[in-house]
Amino acid sequence: MNLFSYSRHVAGVLLSSAAIGLCASSPAGAAGHPAPMEGDWVAPTFVFHNGQSLDNLRLHYVTIGSRDNPAVLVLHGTYQAAGAMLGKDFGGELFGPGQPLDASKYFIVIPDGIGVGKSTKPSDGLRAAFPQYNYADMVLAQYRMLTEGLGIKHLRLIIGNSMGGMQTWLWGGTYPGFADALVPMASQPTEMSSRNWMMRRMLVESIKQDPAWNNGNYTVQPPSLRLANNMFVIATNGGTLAYQQIAGTHAQADKLVDERLAAPVTADANDFIYQWGSSADYNAMPGLPKIKVPLLVINSADDERNPPETGLLQDILKDMPNAQLLLIPASAQTRGHGTTGMARFYVQQLRDFIKGLPAR
Repeated sequence: MNLFSYSRHVAGVLLSSAAIGLCASSPAGAAGHPAPMEGDWVAPTFVFHNGQSLDNLRLHYVTIGSRDNPAVLVLHGTYQAAGAMLGKDFGGELFGPGQPLDASKYFIVIPDGIGVGKSTKPSDGLRAAFPQYNYADMVLAQYRMLTEGLGIKHLRLIIGNSMGGMQTWLWGGTYPGFADALVPMASQPTEMSSRNWMMRRMLVESIKQDPAWNNGNYTVQPPSLRLANNMFVIATNGGTLAYQQIAGTHAQADKLVDERLAAPVTADANDFIYQWGSSADYNAMPGLPKIKVPLLVINSADDERNPPETGLLQDILKDMPNAQLLLIPASAQTRGHGTTGMARFYVQQLRDFIKGLPAR
């Protein structure tokens, strides 16, 4: 395993509630890549991991570039949607001319996961009666969308961030060899546990235990949604050094909290708790022996949800000879778990990794 680190001292924008919501997407002209095209794949019947089924499950997606080019699957984080991957900090660094995933050379596919964006979700009508989906269901829906909907039988690359990173690990073990290479970011293949799960469960419980939630039958969004969301974001995203820089005094910290509490709530509580709860049984470890393709793991040293000091990921990668780890050092410019949403921290390493892949 190659172990290397990378740091660039450049200014960044704090990812706060935007790390959970939709990031603003860049116009095609600004990014320099072809205009994104939207589409939908509908499964007449979709059976979930627990035996529940749903008719006419819709998976919305965005594509960039020509279908004649090698396909790349891009996977977003929890309670995001495809638009989060089109912003200037990610797509603006990766999809333009001469960039690592140049959309004139690749066919970029970015789905909205089950439960978010324009894909089928609890707020469409079923509310708390919606099937209890998990990451394996989301990966299955992505696979069916690609193969049945778009006719794609092979991928050049899968790259995913946070939840998308965990799903990238699952893709490697569930459909080995379907992609030539994997780039999971801000994630680990280990089962959902420790502070990462404890905070997620507290986030969900904070909403469910609010009387206003009313077993999912609320008439207005429960007040706990705003408080729980902001508490979770501050605790598990943003970076210690970055917060010290922007909120290093009592007045600055109060101002930041006031701004976040005053921001409008755009989330739906049922959609929200389904998304965060879908990670409960995540564990990609059983599938790791099936992963034989090159793997570039990108994490940050200040990731609050996947702290590298546990040594878990490093030990796992020792048994994966085709794996490389890029651990981005912490700085005032990194943003903890949100660091990997800013591709400038790893654009050169990703370019080198892709150039080094065996030709097809």
